[in-house]
Amino acid sequence: MTEGQPLPRGFYLRDTVHVAERLVGKTLVRVRGRSRMEGKIVEVEAYKGDEDPASHAFRGPTRRNMPMFAEPGHAYVYFTYGNHYCLNVTTEPIGIAGAVLIRALEPLKGLHSMKRLRPIACDIELTNGPGKLTKALGIDRALNNVDMTKSGPLFIVDHESVGSLVQRSARVGIRKGTDRLWRFFLSDNPYVSRRS
Repeated sequence: MTEGQPLPRGFYLRDTVHVAERLVGKTLVRVRGRSRMEGKIVEVEAYKGDEDPASHAFRGPTRRNMPMFAEPGHAYVYFTYGNHYCLNVTTEPIGIAGAVLIRALEPLKGLHSMKRLRPIACDIELTNGPGKLTKALGIDRALNNVDMTKSGPLFIVDHESVGSLVQRSARVGIRKGTDRLWRFFLSDNPYVSRRS
């Protein structure tokens, strides 16, 4: 079991890009009934507010994106492409939109539970994408706006220093804001969704 307390609110109360880079290597914990699933965060993307045309918050607050403008350290879960959920954790002070998309995990604990939720042939495909990891961990809209700074159904703990292994690139699957190098990933990890 991963030791440690959930990352405090102060960790998220900073610039979104800064938080994104420092989330790589941390451990996402999902408690679901009696099962506890954990995965090392190996890939993330930062999304800001009105300065980021790829962000849900680019045109201001809506019912959907309200967690991005609220207190940092909360889950922002949304349904996309009509078939899967994406998990983000909110950043920045209240009123300033920001969120970090968790794109890929390396499973650490609860592999059996993950496979029950997402039965597949190849382990490497279990959590190597944003929709894959939410399905494997049983994350859906019911967890939207959950406070991730408290021990509960969903939180992040410190894990290990990855420092120089973190690389950055343009974000994946967007048409606007492609000039921003706001995707961070572990260069040597097979669970990263894409290498480019």
